[in-house]
Amino acid sequence: MKKRILSGMRPTGKLHLGHYLGVLANYVSLQDEYDCYFMVADMHALTTKWNESGSIRDYRREMVLDWLGAGLDPGRSAIFCQSDVPEHAYLFTLLAMITPVSWVERNPTVKEMIRDMGLKDNVNLGLLSYPVLMAADIMLYRAQAVPVGKDQVPHLEFTRELVRTFNHTYGTDLFPEPVPILNEFQRLPGLDGRRMSKSLGNDIVISDTPDVTAKRMMTAYTDPLKVRRDDPGHPEAGCVIYQYHKLLQPGTAGEAKLQCEQGLLGCVAHKRSVAAMVTERLAPFHERRAAFAADPGAVDRILAEGREKASIVATETVRMAREAIGI
Repeated sequence: MKKRILSGMRPTGKLHLGHYLGVLANYVSLQDEYDCYFMVADMHALTTKWNESGSIRDYRREMVLDWLGAGLDPGRSAIFCQSDVPEHAYLFTLLAMITPVSWVERNPTVKEMIRDMGLKDNVNLGLLSYPVLMAADIMLYRAQAVPVGKDQVPHLEFTRELVRTFNHTYGTDLFPEPVPILNEFQRLPGLDGRRMSKSLGNDIVISDTPDVTAKRMMTAYTDPLKVRRDDPGHPEAGCVIYQYHKLLQPGTAGEAKLQCEQGLLGCVAHKRSVAAMVTERLAPFHERRAAFAADPGAVDRILAEGREKASIVATETVRMAREAIGI
């Protein structure tokens, strides 16, 4: 039998190019080899968007359309909403009983979210216990593996520790220790050179039209010393456009670098060229996405089918967990 994986994304905004080239491309490639469960983590979104919950439903639909456009196949993968499977909350409650407070207080994921989102004076219990809910998500499907980037491997260890604690405490082998499936894709820089993030407003939204993408690309950071076209450039010194070029068309990036350094390629022309590369790369995505979007009920049907598949596993897991605990 195929090993099972669980992964999810919070519906807190439109997905960007970094999501597409990194996370979604990895999801698509895993579908043949693994039994895949892909979760819209809308309960997790409430940890920081509790007062903007109305937008979560809209973003949820848009995110699923992006997943489908990228190539996720509901015939091969379960695509579902976390909040549609109440067993997530049930298992979270059981796990909370065996989780020391010190574990969540020192968790680096929580600390990073509090810092990056300016929540120091407004930390709710949901955010503090976010790692426990994340562990419940993974354990509910008895996932044997989780696709992550290298920087997320320590976060997965929290789940592995809870698995060991539960199994040892209740004398069971119910939950496997999930191993990471490493995604080697390097994080894509934003248009300003910082990490690409919707919260920083420096992203390239994959559902945008080619015209909007081209306009956004014109704002990208390039070599500040290259004022005129014939000025010698330094593309390796933080030029965002050159970094995009290397990722999208590595075979032609070397020639573009040489032309830039020799003053034969201007920044405006290079931005237009790379914008065209993005449009070309996203063309199949837009075609598939538009086909699903044309059917108003498609997303709801896919999420309902995914919920049914997820619920079968979730219900069985909770039954076995209750049996192990003795309640």
